[in-house]
Amino acid sequence: MPRSLAEWLDHQSRQHPRDIALGLERVRAVWQALGAPSPGARVVLVGGTNGKGSSVAFLDHILRAAGYRTGCYTSPHLLRYNERIRLDGREIGDPALCAAFERIEQARGDTPLTYFEYGTLAAILCMAGAAPDVAILEVGLGGRLDAVNILDADLALITGIALDHTDWLGEDLEQIAFEKAGIARPGRPLVYAAPRMPRAIADHARAIGARLYRLGRDYRYQREAEGWSWRFGDRVRAGLPLPTLRGAVQLQNAAGALAALALLPDRVVDQQAVREGLLGARVPGRFEVRRRACRWILDVAHNPEAAGVLAAQLGELYVPGTRHAVVGMLADKALGEVLARLAPQVDHWHLVDLGDEPRGASAVELAAALPAGISAPVSRYDSLPACLDRVDALAGEDDQVLVCGSFVTVGRALAWPGWEGS
Repeated sequence: MPRSLAEWLDHQSRQHPRDIALGLERVRAVWQALGAPSPGARVVLVGGTNGKGSSVAFLDHILRAAGYRTGCYTSPHLLRYNERIRLDGREIGDPALCAAFERIEQARGDTPLTYFEYGTLAAILCMAGAAPDVAILEVGLGGRLDAVNILDADLALITGIALDHTDWLGEDLEQIAFEKAGIARPGRPLVYAAPRMPRAIADHARAIGARLYRLGRDYRYQREAEGWSWRFGDRVRAGLPLPTLRGAVQLQNAAGALAALALLPDRVVDQQAVREGLLGARVPGRFEVRRRACRWILDVAHNPEAAGVLAAQLGELYVPGTRHAVVGMLADKALGEVLARLAPQVDHWHLVDLGDEPRGASAVELAAALPAGISAPVSRYDSLPACLDRVDALAGEDDQVLVCGSFVTVGRALAWPGWEGS
């Protein structure tokens, strides 16, 4: 039986013939064999296409500022697998993870589990052992058939719906919305935190008797000169500080988190906790700024909507020199649409081959997906370290470097030794 965390993760990667296998029967059977543990006194599921990590961070930081103990589960990770599970803001340690994996291995018998299913069950076990006041779990892919959905959540938050994972969830927004809505529960709150809502969300909520709350109908937020305000019925929070997380979309994410907290049973959050949480929430790899000779921005944007948000953020920044874009993507993403959204903000493309990844796109594929007629020069690289070294040598103090396209690309970039001493 494996002993180290690395050995366990290698073992798990070989236990199911597919990386993704949607369906709850197998993972639910193993969970029940483990005693059907609950990860916390209250359970919140966070689904949607973009904004899940930020929403989890807001919920986590605000609740902890209010004095509650929290458990969080997010995926994928950037640098360490341990990032996926946090208890009161601290990453889980290797011994606790390995102990959880050993229990899962003993309970599963001949039942095959995917890498993600192992991780989900481990998160539930680790949280159950700590018994937090609130467990916040990010839905990995979809919702209805995602492993996290074995839990009977007290509240579901959907951050918004956009086209992504179409091979698994459907080719249009209504199909994807139906899958995402599957995390809702009868008689319990479902918060939809984006302005435009597919009809399938309301239809499913009505069909099962979930209590749907929508941005723009049930709650609102407004940017003001010195901050922002939020209103939900007769509940008003005024004079709120802008989140430390960058980008106008973070107000939308924060407003959705506040709506979820207002609906979470038995959990009271005061204004000071909200202020502290808004200022304290951070998510690695989301418009993360580093410095070398110039400013570098690292962002995991990998679908058209996220790329559009990123392009808008970049458009607000003045760059007197050249903006270099280091891009590495997975082949099952909408390559052309993502690159087209970013193209108006890019002066020089640096395309990285991720062919060593099971779903990685080659630099040649990325080049072929660039919009027709672009004038920006294009460079291709066989490896990310070689690309980063080259761009670092090219970029002057008036330039800017963007690194984006996938969690794989940003995670590897964060591990680049070029940051040492920067």
